[in-house]
Amino acid sequence: MRRVWVRELAGWVGALAVAMITVAQVASSARADLLFRDGDSLVVAMFARSVLSGAPLDWAMSSVLFLPESAVFAGLDAVLPVDVNGLLTINAVINMLALYGALRLVSGRRRDDTAPVSWALLGLAVFGILAMTDVSGSRDALELASLLLTTTYYCSTVIAVVLSVGLVRRVIDRDEGGTGSLIALGATAAVSTLSNPLFAAWATVPIALLLAVMLIRSPRRTRTATMLVVLVLGTAMGFLGRIPLRAWIANTGAGYAQPELWPESAGYYGTLLLDRTATPAGIIGALIVLALIASAIARTARAGDPGTRFVATVAWVTPVLVAIGAIALGTHAARYLQPLVFAPVLAVVAAPRAWRVPRRAGALLAAAATVVLVIGGTFSVPRLAAASAAPDADLACVTDWVDASGRVGAGQFWTVRLPKLHLEDPARLVQVDHELNGYAWLVSRADFDVGEVSFLVEDAQTVPWRLSSPAIPDEVIDCGRYRILDFGENGLPLGPQRS
Repeated sequence: MRRVWVRELAGWVGALAVAMITVAQVASSARADLLFRDGDSLVVAMFARSVLSGAPLDWAMSSVLFLPESAVFAGLDAVLPVDVNGLLTINAVINMLALYGALRLVSGRRRDDTAPVSWALLGLAVFGILAMTDVSGSRDALELASLLLTTTYYCSTVIAVVLSVGLVRRVIDRDEGGTGSLIALGATAAVSTLSNPLFAAWATVPIALLLAVMLIRSPRRTRTATMLVVLVLGTAMGFLGRIPLRAWIANTGAGYAQPELWPESAGYYGTLLLDRTATPAGIIGALIVLALIASAIARTARAGDPGTRFVATVAWVTPVLVAIGAIALGTHAARYLQPLVFAPVLAVVAAPRAWRVPRRAGALLAAAATVVLVIGGTFSVPRLAAASAAPDADLACVTDWVDASGRVGAGQFWTVRLPKLHLEDPARLVQVDHELNGYAWLVSRADFDVGEVSFLVEDAQTVPWRLSSPAIPDEVIDCGRYRILDFGENGLPLGPQRS
């Protein structure tokens, strides 16, 4: 028993090292913009801080409610004395650790002929390499693995999908029982769907499809049918749970489905793929994914047990179904395709066979790998600290001026969200459109109660203002990439809210 705990603890230590190496590399690249400064990436931090402040919770969310993500961030913010960027960095490491935990579940129980900890750690390392091949700052690039490091781009849904695969495998591998895994499967499906309906497309549909095939062929039809029912019922309960929260859901997501635009969607994703493979890092990432999918197909063909076959099949069926579905629905968002990078990694843990090596040689290899990971993780700490503490004089100029003014101003979505998050009182910057209407999208509606603003913040992303009445600012404050248009005592009235 002691050796089991030592082995599991070593796995978590190795996972922490891999997580820190991965996050340090991504945060030191242009991808840092997506981690720390992107308007979309900040919604969880903004919402969590709103909850902790005790302010009225009248939020306008998208179809995603970010409930698990917000709970984690709020917990970190409540106990750790670090700034926002530090919290986002720590959260990224936690996301990687959570993925390791899910992969460890998928790799199955320890037996004499298996090494699930080693293979789960290898799976995390492969995913980390994929994330490190993401080098652009664009949220629209087909650089999908690094999205797990953000708090916004469905990190909890990715982990929940892998967790669901692991729970199904645990039930399949058991000769009897499995009640706990079934309960956990239903709860995971319910909470995940409640927070993000995309779980149904990424997990419920492919897993249910494979369980339905197993139901036809498997001698254990009762257990397979039970898993299918639990998964579907959990997903349905998640959708029902969204009904009381519909006041927060400014967009159900139904409008994103435009099947008539499937040719444009295919062309859009094809262009993203060409852009992805136009760089050496992108080619490496694409080749790794193709190798994983080929491995998954091979493991499906030669699997010796149902659990291995199920995981291996999920690893290649899920990307295929998601890619076809995204195009068929006419979508135009790279983030919907994340299963193309995380699902194939399941091929690594589908059959975690132990290698037959002499005990002493195996111990030496394990020790060497541990030393390498620990050294890499240790050297990543200064890089993590430097990336999260990188100075932003332009941002500081805006926040210092707004905090000192004691007044309320406004700015457009892509411009205002970063300064808004870093203010002492975020309500001093109101999110508006170019006509000064309240833009109720991923923000608290209570901000609009102020009625009027006395200054505007703009940058290169700001659409030219079109105000209802001509207004000339009393002063223009230059803050590098930002400008503050100060209208002094001449208040600018806010228009009606829209989303």
